[in-house]
Amino acid sequence: MLVVGGGATGAGVARDAAMRGFSTVLVERGPLGSGTTGRFHGQLHSGARYVVRDPASARECVHESATLRRIAPACVEDTGGVFVLLPGDDPGYPGRFLPACRAAGVAVEELDPAGILGQEPALTRDVARAFAVPDGTLDSVRLVRACAASATASGARILTGQPVTALRRAAGRVVGATLGDGTSVEAEVVVNAAGAWASRVAAMAGCRVPARLSKGVMVAVVGRLVHAVVSRCRLPADGDILVPLGGSTVMGTTDAPVTDPDDAVADDAAVGVMLRAGDELVPGFSSAGPVRTWAAVRPLIGDPASVSGGRQASRSHRVIDHGEHDGVPGLITITGGKATTFRLMAEEAVDAVCTALGSPRPCRTALEELPA
Repeated sequence: MLVVGGGATGAGVARDAAMRGFSTVLVERGPLGSGTTGRFHGQLHSGARYVVRDPASARECVHESATLRRIAPACVEDTGGVFVLLPGDDPGYPGRFLPACRAAGVAVEELDPAGILGQEPALTRDVARAFAVPDGTLDSVRLVRACAASATASGARILTGQPVTALRRAAGRVVGATLGDGTSVEAEVVVNAAGAWASRVAAMAGCRVPARLSKGVMVAVVGRLVHAVVSRCRLPADGDILVPLGGSTVMGTTDAPVTDPDDAVADDAAVGVMLRAGDELVPGFSSAGPVRTWAAVRPLIGDPASVSGGRQASRSHRVIDHGEHDGVPGLITITGGKATTFRLMAEEAVDAVCTALGSPRPCRTALEELPA
């Protein structure tokens, strides 16, 4: 099989496939992790962010964050997480949040607002209510490299700097791809794990991926201003997550529809929104130190022509067998999802390969630790 895309999902697919004994090649147009995976804000989701609006995604995060702590401890920092209710936030939201956390299996505990300021002294003094959840942080680039090393150890070939320029078809099915240097790769199945670029890859075979693109702008300042991942206790909105990552604090993120997956420009207006949002949680955030800005484009499940906002779109994922979806066998797309759930996404994609080839083989990626 041929895997297109060297982000977390593609590297996870290559690892899973190789561990199941498939002859596997992964191709990535740039360095590993150079797309959306290397540009996200670094949060390992407990699921709490999604419990009210997107409980299916929340349950996936509960399971997969625990799995990642077990198989990739070198990539995870167990910072913990705190959801805070501020003036202006819906005072009724905690009444929905708490039972939804418990229903999804997210461990949650209400904290004394005065006590949380002892743990997080940089936070605004306006915290009305606070809740502890098991969030953490994830080194996504290190995770991709570990998956690639594991895949290679199981026999996979990893080719970077090799864009796919065409998907090759014969007798109505996809049988491989042509790469940027003119090389042809033959495959019984091609797995399209190209993330925000998945629609473009599928279109090379005359197929469609029902996903839309959303751009998120992030801002980081020097220094860890908070110890835990701090989130606003409200429905997901722009500028409601502070992540202590490495030697910086990251504020994320916006959600704006785009049509070009390469449109990863942090525009001034969005940066301003993030800086003001940071100041609401940590007074002085915007003047804490040198500011770094960037953006990531993520694929969301749903019709690209839909007029509903990206915040309403599920953060879950979808596996598409284009033999069933478009009448073009030999191509499978995995799209949507989050860095936290990449391993589950890869498992389901390779399960679909097994079904397509009539060769069921068990997944072992949740059982074997990744190399450090």
